[in-house]
Amino acid sequence: MCLFYSRAPGVLLLLAHLLLSTSLEPVAEWEKEPAYWNHQARRTLQTALTLPLRAHRTKNIVLFLGDGMGVSTVSAARILRGQMEGQSGEETLLTMDTFPYVALSKTYSVDRQVADSASTATAYHCGVKANAKTVGLSAKAVAYACNTTFGNEVFSVLHRAKAQGKSVGIVTTTRVQHASPAAAYAHSVSRSWYSDADVPSDARRQGCTDIATQLVTNTDIDVILGGGRMYMTPKGTPDPEYPSSSSRKGTRKDKKNLIDVWLKSRKGRNAQYVWNKEQLNAVNIKTTDRLMGLFEPKDMRFEVFRNRTRDPSIVDMTEKAIQILSKNPKGIDHGHHDGVAKLALTETIMFDRAIQRASELTSESDTLTVVTADHSHVFTFGGNTPRGNPIFGLAPKKAEDNLPYTSILYANGPGYAQVNGTRGNVSEVDYFDEEYMQQAAVPLESETHGGEDVAIYAKGPMAHLFHGVKEQNYVAHAMAYAACLEPYNNCPLHLHGSEGCKITLSIPLISITGVFWLVMR
Repeated sequence: MCLFYSRAPGVLLLLAHLLLSTSLEPVAEWEKEPAYWNHQARRTLQTALTLPLRAHRTKNIVLFLGDGMGVSTVSAARILRGQMEGQSGEETLLTMDTFPYVALSKTYSVDRQVADSASTATAYHCGVKANAKTVGLSAKAVAYACNTTFGNEVFSVLHRAKAQGKSVGIVTTTRVQHASPAAAYAHSVSRSWYSDADVPSDARRQGCTDIATQLVTNTDIDVILGGGRMYMTPKGTPDPEYPSSSSRKGTRKDKKNLIDVWLKSRKGRNAQYVWNKEQLNAVNIKTTDRLMGLFEPKDMRFEVFRNRTRDPSIVDMTEKAIQILSKNPKGIDHGHHDGVAKLALTETIMFDRAIQRASELTSESDTLTVVTADHSHVFTFGGNTPRGNPIFGLAPKKAEDNLPYTSILYANGPGYAQVNGTRGNVSEVDYFDEEYMQQAAVPLESETHGGEDVAIYAKGPMAHLFHGVKEQNYVAHAMAYAACLEPYNNCPLHLHGSEGCKITLSIPLISITGVFWLVMR
């Protein structure tokens, strides 16, 4: 990922820097008492014993997808959030930590032990495992071979919900044509065919279309919020935010303005297009039924570098999307690749705040909320650090080369560097800086994904279906079953509770209000 701007000045960022650079509170005295831990455990046990089993159909589905959000990333973000609030950090609870049901997802693809974001997106969106580089296609499709597209299309839970007349939306901090959201609506043998300018001429002749075109033609998505303006407009079209930038102009060779195409096809349906935060804030949810918001030419900026005047946060976009989708009477990773941990962890904290806001705007009694990741990264933190050690700080002891090292490290990536046969002395640089690149063991231009399982967090109706260790494509099936969507649309009207008692469903509970996908890089 390219970062277009340096860090914007901000008091909050400065305070966080100062906080992490100083000593945090010592371990509380009460933690030394066995009674404290016994009481805490008993309280947690009582909550588990009284956990309600919501074995009825869900009206809404909200899927939060943290691109590259492995377990180590969640743990480190949890600590960072606590330390930003003046605590030692380890005891902090993220919103996703409070979800009652947790499972593990096996992320390998048909052709890769360590998968990419395209094949994994096909798994959790469409319910089948696929090949790397392809989106919305079965494993019979071959990457970059256009003629293997046709007949091998698979369809997402979002697409199936829309086919049954439900409201659906996508919110992402990436470009809306990125592989993670794209599998919800597109079918492409290349995740990189963002606009027609990216599609080889022979593939165009064979009938393959770019992902941006499929965004506005394949599935009638009610709310689309994210980045990706340049793939929607004719080649040479100045960007409204960066009119003098030649690298941010439109790229389309077919001379189509897909934003206009989207608006015209929804004429008379209260559709609106916005491209900055002021316009988004001004959207009247009472008079808007369709909303497209594209806030950057490519991916949206990292939270650390976000222009808070021009660019909405992931929380802002989440709130607006849910407010619009909920009107339907039928009911509603890139920081790691750069080897820069602060960008990735800050994004995760904002992602969790979006989860919290969504929880405030929905009801657990009728909304299934699922939080998961597509894959992990080779990111870790360790070093026998003491309690409350700043998450971006140093390990307490030096390494065998007699040099200090940060607790956070990468197994590979651009952070590998040696001078005269030895690694750099990290104490000579500001390792709390937003753009500090943690050291890596193996030199690579871009840090790679990790191959271990990722977590699935769930709450709401049918959340108990997420338990144990599951194949990643199971996620789509569990969501479809919970909402009575194809191929589970012939769902029974009576379900059995945990004690065998029948639960009779009213018709409104069988209908899903909306499907809302939220994707974070």
